[in-house]
Amino acid sequence: MAYSAKIGPSILSSDLSCLGSECVRMMECGADYLHLDVMDGHFVPNITFGHPMVECLRKAIGQDPFFDMHMMVSRPEQWVKPMAAAGANQYTFHLEATTNPGNLIKEIKESSMKVGLAIKPGTTVEELAPWANHIDMALVMTVEPGFGGQKFMEDMMPKVSWLRSQFPSLDIEVDGGVGPDTIHKCAEAGANMIVSGSAVVGSDDPRSVISLLRTVVAEAIQKRSLDR
Repeated sequence: MAYSAKIGPSILSSDLSCLGSECVRMMECGADYLHLDVMDGHFVPNITFGHPMVECLRKAIGQDPFFDMHMMVSRPEQWVKPMAAAGANQYTFHLEATTNPGNLIKEIKESSMKVGLAIKPGTTVEELAPWANHIDMALVMTVEPGFGGQKFMEDMMPKVSWLRSQFPSLDIEVDGGVGPDTIHKCAEAGANMIVSGSAVVGSDDPRSVISLLRTVVAEAIQKRSLDR
């Protein structure tokens, strides 16, 4: 099993007026990567930020942090090259937003980024399955994308379990309402990449929350390898 426990704070939950220092703070608190939510006001009702801000962040905080771009946009094809040039490491697009996932996956790889493929709660995991061997990570949304602070949807966990059983070495990410209260369900289902917004970023002690999340996931991974 090639996958490991990774915790990625969602920086949209931080104080956006000092985003660079917030990213540095998260990395210093033990984050494995940073999850950046790009919303275009079309695919989801909210608007956040685009590649110019990513470029500024990369310049401000250096080459070290891994930027996982969650592209909640209607035309993901349009932003592959700009995001690659801005310093993105992984381009996670929504299956619902494209009619040609294969072509987009190829384009992302050619731009030297890792490929993430996300599905909304209403999309079946079987629709993602044909692409699972061509991507680096599958993202199972555990809330409707577009807004933070929503309640975790436990009924998404069978999707994670199914993916883990079918694709044992795939990185599987969960995003939405994930924190100390819900991490055990995610870990048991087989998720190994954990996006956490307010539970980490809004905490008085982000370091201990990140550590707790990682420990729970790592223990579940270890248990799964022993059970095989």
